[in-house]
Amino acid sequence: MATARTAAAAILCLTFAWGFPAQAADVCQKFGPQTPRDITKKTGTNPRMFPLAPQPSALNLCNIHFHAQAEHKGPGFAVSAGEGEHGGFKCNDSAKLNPAELATPQGNLCGLKAGETIEVHWVYSSCDVAPGKGLGACLSEQCANPTLRVETQVFLVVNDPKADDFTKYDYSGRLVNGLHQPKALPARGGQPVVFGGSTTGPSYTEQKCSPLQVTWSVRPLCTKINIATLGKWCENNVFKEDHAHGVRPLVTTLELLGTIR
Repeated sequence: MATARTAAAAILCLTFAWGFPAQAADVCQKFGPQTPRDITKKTGTNPRMFPLAPQPSALNLCNIHFHAQAEHKGPGFAVSAGEGEHGGFKCNDSAKLNPAELATPQGNLCGLKAGETIEVHWVYSSCDVAPGKGLGACLSEQCANPTLRVETQVFLVVNDPKADDFTKYDYSGRLVNGLHQPKALPARGGQPVVFGGSTTGPSYTEQKCSPLQVTWSVRPLCTKINIATLGKWCENNVFKEDHAHGVRPLVTTLELLGTIR
């Protein structure tokens, strides 16, 4: 018999394929606001509301992972990368990189190439949990319905030792007031846009919605990240992450979006 933790973790990956009568747009019904979205557009008609999560300093960091291309669309990442699991959006400056920045070094670099875009998620939970692998690390048998918050930064991956060092944003056993925290969060991506949404990833679409309630904090600008430091992180991290995840298609149907206030 599955434990409560295992059952609860399964909910995080659950895709609802049955359901309610679809309206003309043929989208999920009776779910809360969905993510990802265009953060420049604040309109949404989804009636479900929930309190936004507290600041990261009041929660436990439980996971760090990243997606190939940006799942969200924003002022600094609005170039279409196509559709499908590896679609999403590219940083606006992707086409402006010089040959040195685009020269991918040798080695295992999380499966990435210089010039690609990634969206990094620092996931926080209200549960008394320690950082670990997957979203299952964000809950426990005693805390199966956590308050979740995701701090988000989109990076342009470059071959440049002067670019940002990803290991500065890792978790290294740091506790602040008894709560697990990363070394730091990115500070050069602009004022975050904060809103209520859901979990993301390629398992979900506008027809298969996520039931989880998540507070998102998405920085609107791309910053450059040194690909070598990403490779170093992928070689050894407590989250067991070694590659970029796929993206969920951008949610555009208003009834699946909440209002950004």
